[in-house]
Amino acid sequence: MHVETFHLPSLGHASYLVGSDQTGEALVLDPRRDVQPYLDAAARLGYRIRWVLDSHQHNDYLSGLHELVQRSGATALGSAHGQLGYRHEPVEDGQTLDLGEVGVRVLHTPGHTPEHVSLLLTDGDLAEDEPAILLSGGALLVGDLARPDLLGGEAETREAAEAYCRTIQEVLLPLPDHVLVHPTHVAGSLCGGAIGSRLVTTVGYEKRTNAVLRRVTDADGFLRECLDLDDLPAVPPYWRRMRARNAAGVEPVGVVDPPPALDLDAFRARRDEDGVVVLDVRAVEAFAGGHVPGALSVPAGSSFPTWAGTVLPEGARTVLVTDDGTDVEEVTWELLRIGYDVPLGVLAGGMQAWRTSGEEVATLRTATVAEVRDRLDDLHVLDVRQPSEWTDGVAPGAQLLTGAEVPSRLDEVPTDRDVLVVCGSGHRSTVVAALLQAHGHPRTLDLWGGMAAWQAAGLPVTER
Repeated sequence: MHVETFHLPSLGHASYLVGSDQTGEALVLDPRRDVQPYLDAAARLGYRIRWVLDSHQHNDYLSGLHELVQRSGATALGSAHGQLGYRHEPVEDGQTLDLGEVGVRVLHTPGHTPEHVSLLLTDGDLAEDEPAILLSGGALLVGDLARPDLLGGEAETREAAEAYCRTIQEVLLPLPDHVLVHPTHVAGSLCGGAIGSRLVTTVGYEKRTNAVLRRVTDADGFLRECLDLDDLPAVPPYWRRMRARNAAGVEPVGVVDPPPALDLDAFRARRDEDGVVVLDVRAVEAFAGGHVPGALSVPAGSSFPTWAGTVLPEGARTVLVTDDGTDVEEVTWELLRIGYDVPLGVLAGGMQAWRTSGEEVATLRTATVAEVRDRLDDLHVLDVRQPSEWTDGVAPGAQLLTGAEVPSRLDEVPTDRDVLVVCGSGHRSTVVAALLQAHGHPRTLDLWGGMAAWQAAGLPVTER
């Protein structure tokens, strides 16, 4: 038995290829939209991908299931416990899949979502009847459990939490302690509130150390824990669109050509089209020092999908501004993974070409804690951190809006005084400050160093 992990840190996502050395066949679980890594791995290992399955209909990214089926000739599987709009072979609780020496048993594990399934693997070459690995999807995470609140209001969340409690008591806790757990949602995912940094754990280790899991022995206490959503991270607006598209079946993208380099005239023409957004993916310091007027700032890197999916409107088309073009391919795929199209182009020569053309260059007002220390009474502080961060202290009188909430609540941010945008260290605040600036907030001020610098400088802090 061979199990290979494909880790995508920017989405806190792990997917898996399970292969049989006996039959030369493989199964892929929870593929991301760019499927070439699975095809490359299968070719390297001499496997034919036979099945592709999503553990659940994901809220945080578009699945590559149909892309991989089309390109590999595999068969799509799907949970028999959900409503799926695409052609598939349904799998249900207790069903086994024939993969040579690899025993694959389907477990219905609702809680995170109603249709959720996990896969319990055995290695027939070692111990045919002894479970070895749980591909848990979102049923059991490293140090955490996946959130049950993504599909509705309080009643739906309570129903999901009750199902989760049964899943844990009847399916997960009875598993032997030695069983390895490989989850789909890993550190960086917003599907949990405190996911550990490791990619793998064991059932026994989680029984002993997972604080939420340990409370499941008290059903009422577990429900209270699941229904206490105050410290869960806010999720970006694009999440609302992912589950329905995944359930309907995500259209394959085929061959993805890189966005073309655009000279100044072509860039201006694209920028002026309806629905086009200038997306600046340079470092926040570079953006603040000079950018194309009206541009949004989302630096390329580990949190790019979350913030691009926060500030970009649904259906937005983009033109990119980069430092040297090295980030273009990854940025293109990150946008495709969360439901946006390939960018229309990239500014040839970057900001150097823009500056030397004589075009207007906008800047983002920034400030250090030393510069705001003596004028706190004149500032409106907008704290865009996550709720769990607010518990560590906030600036007195601060307006608390997570970054995910800002796009839909722009009218709540005052325009008649300087708005000091703060986050943890100064990255997220630049993204939000650029969004405010692009939407006509004239007095936006970005605090460099964030609340870390604020507290280090001894500025006043109060409890949330």
